Amino acid sequence: MAAMLKLFIVIVLQLTISCNSEQLPINVWPIPTSVSWPSPMAATISPAFRIFAPFTNKHLRVAVRRHARLLFSEHYHPIVPPSLPVSPIPLLSLTLHITDIHAPLHHGVDESYSLTISSTNGVANLSSTTVWGAIRGLESFSQLSWGSPPLIATDLYIHDRPLFPHRGLMLDTSRNYYSVKDIMRTIATMGANKLNVFHWHITDSHSFPLVLPSEPNLAAAGSYGPDMQYSPEDVKKIVDFAMSYGVRIVPEFDTPGHSLSWAGAYPEIVTCANKFWLPNGLNDWAHRLAAEPGTGQLNPLHPRTYEVLHNVFRDSASLFPDPFFHSGADELTPFCWSSDPSIQSFLSSGHNLSQLLQRFISDTHPFLISLNRTVVYWEDILLDPTIQVPSSLIPPSTTILQTWNNGINNTKQLVGAGYRVIVSSSDFYYLDCGHGDFVGNDSAYDVVSDLKTNGESWCGPFKTWERIYDYNIVEGLKEKEKELVIGGEVVLFSEQADGTVLDGRVWPRTAALAEAMWSGNRDEKGRRRTGMVTDRLMDWRYRMVGRGVRAEPIQPLWCRRNHGMCNVNA
Repeated sequence: MAAMLKLFIVIVLQLTISCNSEQLPINVWPIPTSVSWPSPMAATISPAFRIFAPFTNKHLRVAVRRHARLLFSEHYHPIVPPSLPVSPIPLLSLTLHITDIHAPLHHGVDESYSLTISSTNGVANLSSTTVWGAIRGLESFSQLSWGSPPLIATDLYIHDRPLFPHRGLMLDTSRNYYSVKDIMRTIATMGANKLNVFHWHITDSHSFPLVLPSEPNLAAAGSYGPDMQYSPEDVKKIVDFAMSYGVRIVPEFDTPGHSLSWAGAYPEIVTCANKFWLPNGLNDWAHRLAAEPGTGQLNPLHPRTYEVLHNVFRDSASLFPDPFFHSGADELTPFCWSSDPSIQSFLSSGHNLSQLLQRFISDTHPFLISLNRTVVYWEDILLDPTIQVPSSLIPPSTTILQTWNNGINNTKQLVGAGYRVIVSSSDFYYLDCGHGDFVGNDSAYDVVSDLKTNGESWCGPFKTWERIYDYNIVEGLKEKEKELVIGGEVVLFSEQADGTVLDGRVWPRTAALAEAMWSGNRDEKGRRRTGMVTDRLMDWRYRMVGRGVRAEPIQPLWCRRNHGMCNVNA
């Protein structure tokens, strides 16, 4: 059966003419790598429809049940209903053919799939190398259906695979708390968009919400309260749930900076804890104690620091099975460290702050490697002009760097040094930008003027979906350098966000990243396709809303129903 299917696929590829999938009557998001639909048709989905799959993988079982239910419960009615001839033969079944049922959900796993739906015999076939590719194909299959009772596109062939292996969203749950339900809804929507990494920024200066068996006092003293904590059971539930959507959970414990929340349990290991962040005011930024309110950095000279860290890392590695582990290392503030008497003595003996960070990394990096983890850091660890470590301490073989400053220039520096890179440029991918600053008592607001901060936030303006979609994260790189860019993540720091605004802040802008990372932002002729993608994103946003996601609108519905009338150029 599998051999016959492969032969059929080859014949289809040879004999059919690829459609311009921008113009299809029903679309898949992200746009597939290759779609062939020479004679668009539809078929009803039989009430007796079944999905046949190798059910030895429990996450695949969950995904199959979910999509089988979705076909009959979604009742998606497109803004512009497709007008297609309907086959007299209903769709009776979908059969999954998976080569390697046991491949783990790790970075670089094969997520490709091929899908055929036939009107002549009422059957569909989905082929993939791994379970995770099959889950991607199931999502595409579900998006090809619409109506009540449901119809589905037929006589088409899709071959699809991601452009980048790392496609993610970072969510900060320290500054404000998100419920488990919020996180799971976000992960489910990520899976629907074929994103595969939920970067969980668990701790920061503001709270330590994760309950760890070896260090329960960190959450007890560092969280916002017992109703704003994540238990080990919560984490296991989230990790297991995410796997059924093909989403990995990469934890981040931001250290040694951004660590005030550790001081409630262990005040001796945190320098400059709970001091006013701008002791001399905004005009003396050089002497700030933190990049924003909430001062505190772990003290690399205190032996208790490493006892606590080892417990945190060991417990976390048991809760989060992913081989990637993010250890932060961003925005270290010189005067927070140098205000501590023990560090003052260290500096007066001829040492410097970079050597202080080196002492910290010399302990923590090898420890994380001993837990079989690849360590991810923010780019500051190498590129900060004041406090950084030599590359010898963080070898590219065991380290990935995440860039957030200076756009493509910093990406080029990092790949030039041989590092694998995750791109999260604040100029393009920060979802919190443009919503104003959260600090109070700001005299800048005393004068009505055009504030230079452009959106009244440090990284303004607001990052529109077009800006996110258009960014080419490998622009200007040589072919060998491009291979080191493993993908990108949009970022939501939560100074001004929680579960009440989560969906609208994230979607559909993150869907724009999803397509750019999956199949690129250019058409087959190399042209940016932003101008052609609006209608499809409108449809996809409308579908997400129908699935219970409160994604913000990008245009009036009138624009979708009057094609081209809302464009700048006719």
